Formats: sequence, C-alpha cells, structure tokens
Amino acid sequence: MKERTRRIDAQASRESDSVIVPEKQPNRETPVSTEAVEERTLAKRNAGDDATSRIQSRNMVSFGLEGVRTRAKTDKTCCFTALLHHITPELLRKSFYELNRKAAPGIDRVTWREYEKQLEERLPNLHTEIHKGSYRAKPVLRTYIPKDKGQKRPLGMTAIEDKLVQQAVVNVLRVIYETEFYGFSYGYRPGRSPHRALDALATAILTRRINWILDADLQSFFDSIPHERLLEFIRKRVGDERILRLISKWLKTGYSEDGQIHRQTVGTPQGSVISPLLANIYLHYVMDEWVENERRTRPNGEVIIVRYADDLVMGFQYKAEAERYHAALREQLSSFGLTLHPEKTSLKEFGRYAAANRKKRGEGKPEGFDFLGFTHLCSKNRKGGFFLKRKTKSKSQRQTIRETKEDLRKRMHAPIKQTGDWLKSVVQGYGQYYGVPGNIKALRSFRSFVAKAWYWSLRRRSQKGTAMNWQRFRPIVDAYLPHLRTCHDFPEVRFAITQGRSRMR
Repeated sequence: MKERTRRIDAQASRESDSVIVPEKQPNRETPVSTEAVEERTLAKRNAGDDATSRIQSRNMVSFGLEGVRTRAKTDKTCCFTALLHHITPELLRKSFYELNRKAAPGIDRVTWREYEKQLEERLPNLHTEIHKGSYRAKPVLRTYIPKDKGQKRPLGMTAIEDKLVQQAVVNVLRVIYETEFYGFSYGYRPGRSPHRALDALATAILTRRINWILDADLQSFFDSIPHERLLEFIRKRVGDERILRLISKWLKTGYSEDGQIHRQTVGTPQGSVISPLLANIYLHYVMDEWVENERRTRPNGEVIIVRYADDLVMGFQYKAEAERYHAALREQLSSFGLTLHPEKTSLKEFGRYAAANRKKRGEGKPEGFDFLGFTHLCSKNRKGGFFLKRKTKSKSQRQTIRETKEDLRKRMHAPIKQTGDWLKSVVQGYGQYYGVPGNIKALRSFRSFVAKAWYWSLRRRSQKGTAMNWQRFRPIVDAYLPHLRTCHDFPEVRFAITQGRSRMR
C-alpha cells in the first residue's frame, strides 16, 4: 500500500513539472481554472468588463456609433464633443451606396455611376480632406419645379461628393437625434413612412375624443430657417466644432442660378441630403417641444398631434382649446422666423360627432382636410357608425395623370412592351400608396385615365388614326395595366400591430 502511494505521488510530481505556471495570476479575486492552467494568453482585463478608454475619440470606447446611441439615450443633456472620427472610409463607402443613384447631378455634372467608377481612388483623399479641414463644399445648382396656381418651388441639386459627405454626417447625427425626437414626428425618419403617420392620425381620430382639427402648413419652410438659430439648436447636443463647421459650410455655400452664385443667411436647400435632418432638428426645438410642454402643463381635454416634416395636423376635444393653440402656435413660430401658410392652415370641426352637431345647428356637412396626399372626410360605415373616409387628393391625382401624359408623349414611338412595362410600374406604385380602405373608386378611375391616355398616344402614331382601335387595345391594356384593389389594412388595426398598442401617445 505504501509502495502504491509512492508511485502515485511520483506520477503527480512528474505531471506538475510539465504544467506551465503563468507568471501573473488573473486580475480577479477568484481565478478561473481555465485561465490559471491552460497554455494561452491571459486576459488583459476582467472578463466581464467592456473595453473602455480615457477619451471619447478612441475607437475602443463603447463600440463606435452604437455607443453614441446608448449615451444619447441614457443622458439627454450629453453634448458630444468628438464625433468626426466616426466618419471613416468604411462609413463613406456605405453612405455612398445609400444615395439615390438616379438623382440629377449637381454643379459638377458628375452622376452617381460616373463617381462610382473612381470611388475607391477618391475615398482616401476625401477622408483625408474631411479630417484635415481642407474639404470644400460646392454651391447647390438651383432649379424650379412647377406648383399649383402657376407657382414654382425651388429645388437644389447637390454635387455628388457633397451628397456623400452629407450622408455620412447624417448617419452619425441620426444616432443622437433619433433618441431625441418625439413619437409624433414622422417625416424623413428611418422606419417611419407616410403611411405610419396616416395610421397614427386615423387611429387618434377614431379612438380619442377629437372634435376639431387644425390643419397647418408652414409657408416656405425650407427657405426660412435661420442659420444661426439652427446651429444654436444643434450645439445643444453636438459640441464637435469640426462637424458644426461642415454643416455651416453646406448652409452658407449658397446656390448657383443662371451662372451666378448667391449666398444665403437663411434657408437650407430643399433637395439636399442633410436638409431633412436639419429641418427636423429645427422643428423639434421650435414646435415639438413647445407642443409637448403645452400638453403636459395645460391639460384641457384631448390634444393629439401628427407632424410629417412641415405638414402638421392637430386634433382637439374643445373648440376653445383649438383656437388658443392656433393663435399661440402662430406666435411661437413667428418668434423663430417661421410663418403659418394663410391659405393652407385652417381650423375645422371634424370627428365622430361633427355631422350630428352641425346638423343640429342647421349647418352643412363637416369639411374635410388634406394630409399626405389624402383627403380625410367624415363618413359612415354599413352599420351607420362613424367611418373615416380617406380618398386620393384631387390635386395629387390630376398632377400624377398630367405627368404620366407628358411622359407618354415622349414615349409615343417606343415599343408597346417597353411602354407597357413602364406604365405597369406607374399604376402599381400608385396602387401601393393610395390603396387604403374606402378609396377603391379613385384607384379604378386612375387606371381608367392611364388606359385612355395610352390609347390616344398609340393612335397618334398613325397619321390617319386608324392603326389602333379599342378592340385591339383591350387585350394590350389588360396584359400590362393591373386592376388596382385595396392593399392596406384598416389604420387602427395596423397601428396597433406596428406600435404594439392601440392608443396613440
């Protein structure tokens, strides 16, 4: 027995000699056995701790932009003083492929496809210019698009390299401001489509005690934003002077029209990549915070709001409160250089009791209001209950038909299959946006208008107009133009699914 014990001790001694004992034990009170025995490099920090560094600019700190997002969400007073280092060649490349590839070129006349051919050669130089401060923004090429009543809307076309840098800055700033914006702000935000805004508005009208609607629109909003006040608002969360300098360059570089450069102290070009974010930031501090504070400190009945960029709809339970908000909102916006459009802003009685109340007073039917291409009307369902009817805005439908006719005229001599495939995409896109419950009549009329326009376009190919007739045309139109139908669910149902709740904030 003693001899057997000696053999075991000897074997244990030989095994202990073969074990590599680390020079330094793990940095913890209770070392993990695998760290103490295995032949591998020891942990340089406690295994449960995250990588950190002493300054914000190091790449290890809080895993890049995700760390910025977490800090912005948890600390609403944090002002980020080091953000430019997040603009890396990888982020620039990613931002380039997020741009609209079919957008019109700017003053440099370089298209997306042309720039892509030299992207890898240009990215290192562009990255260096941004971080050295030698990057120079080009003026925006201004053009005009027609509006109603013979008016024209200015539209800015930005140079492709400026679009690229703007998109990269948007990707950095968005992680901060997406934690800041309120839930009723929908315009130009990721995951917040126009239909989300329409669903939220419809759900509020259907489920809340809303009797009055304030339909508001800001006059020349993008052309009226004061630069200094905008930068002042941005400085509340962004303290990196290099980022602020980039934004200031884009605001003050001006626009080119008829070969002349015009400088600006107000306005941001409508059509540039960064303008929607800047507009949302400005309206967040000017309007959204004011409305939220009013709702919280002056509870007087139901008050709801849905904002899509500069298009705003508010709902109220009481008329007196609606009138007070209307006057106060006009004064609030005026103090920050903005104006409510006198023709597109109105207060209307609307809701489930509006028709009955107006009938008692001997007044006509409730007046509708427009929002995001739809006209909202008070109607009834088959059981006689209140139904929020949404139909295509007449002006929007006429504009789409007019543009389609103009394009058909240009494609008059194109092959039927080529024109048919294009018209199919037009009709399908129209149906996907306007295919809401209760709008089937407008969908069918649009398809009919497009079919007639195509028919007369084909007849004009022949000088005698006899090459095409309805008997020959019907199989063609049925083969290419789809029959539109309702493709969206009821708004309150979809809103409950997407938001995870049945009530609007």
